[in-house]
Amino acid sequence: MSYELLEEFTRQYIQYQPGPLVSFIWQGGEPTLLGLDFFRRVVELQEKFLPVGWQATNSLQTNGTLLTDEWCDFLHKNQFLVGLSLDGPANLHNFYRHTKSGQETFSQVISGLHLLQKHKVEYNVLCVVSKANVQHPIELYHFFKENGIKYIQFIPLVESLEDGKVSQRSITGEEYGQFLISVFNQWAVSNLGEISIQIFDECVSVWAGLGANLCIFAPTCGRAMAMEHNGDVYSCDHFVFPLYKLGNIRDQKLIDLVNSERQANFGRQKKEVLPEYCQSCSVRFICNGGCPKDRILPTADGRNLNYLCAGYKRFFSYIDPYMREIAEMLKRRQPLGLIKQRVFSVHKTLWKSVGRNDPCPCGSGKKYKKCCQPSVEPLVKSI
Repeated sequence: MSYELLEEFTRQYIQYQPGPLVSFIWQGGEPTLLGLDFFRRVVELQEKFLPVGWQATNSLQTNGTLLTDEWCDFLHKNQFLVGLSLDGPANLHNFYRHTKSGQETFSQVISGLHLLQKHKVEYNVLCVVSKANVQHPIELYHFFKENGIKYIQFIPLVESLEDGKVSQRSITGEEYGQFLISVFNQWAVSNLGEISIQIFDECVSVWAGLGANLCIFAPTCGRAMAMEHNGDVYSCDHFVFPLYKLGNIRDQKLIDLVNSERQANFGRQKKEVLPEYCQSCSVRFICNGGCPKDRILPTADGRNLNYLCAGYKRFFSYIDPYMREIAEMLKRRQPLGLIKQRVFSVHKTLWKSVGRNDPCPCGSGKKYKKCCQPSVEPLVKSI
């Protein structure tokens, strides 16, 4: 992005915000390839255009391979929130994440993590759940926990192909549902209130009546727009295609693109084309059909169903008794210790009497001994 365009974008973006907090999100490609001087200019321009008493926040998504002490010192001093892509321990992370020349990247990324921690940079970890790691939820969870990571996002990999199928790296809905249930059991019993996992936090918010914070679970969408390096603005960062280009901020005001009827229609479509199957679904209140980018399964009514639907339904149905207790306790302003006791009670009630050959309570349809017993039994015994 040219300096001139960066300045124009910063000016317009701040101008049309309600304030006093203005949030900037920098993604790529890989943003650190721009170098530190670019982001020094970012901070200078924000200071130039921010009204008195206003504050800018910055989030930076990175693969972590280029992080240095100088980078992390800058990120800390300017209070950047960093999203670090890390897909688990070396054997899982390196399965897909290589350099252009084919070299494995785990050692570089874990070094970047340690630099973020050393410089006390605020960060979270984004873990892409793919065919490489979806069968290792407990290993992943304990790896992140042992490395002192407190904020985690699990991003399901769904790569749509032109023939209507998905890539070999993609996971199925059933796999994602089982993955989330396995991680949830560990989190709910051991680390509730200590480790933040984005989708679990989102569920607490919805069950407590506070609504969805993530666009993928909101009834409508359209507020996660993207601007490319040349000023082109698109309806969503998952839809950077010609059909969804709204215009360019060199030619039109950013506020006009954001508030255009085309963009409003894009946001409404999520709700208006919801399949009949979703209309009567018991977990619609939290799912709302998921992200439109993943609605690729044809249905009888001619509207596409979310590719991850089966997994979402299993997961949301499974956590319902836990979330009801957590939400009720939060409404009564109960302390964390009491909330944990109630969650322990729900967990023990659900799992303690199940036999090895009984259907697994997670809803997989498998026998307990061939499903969750190895990971759940130690948790039940411990409480």
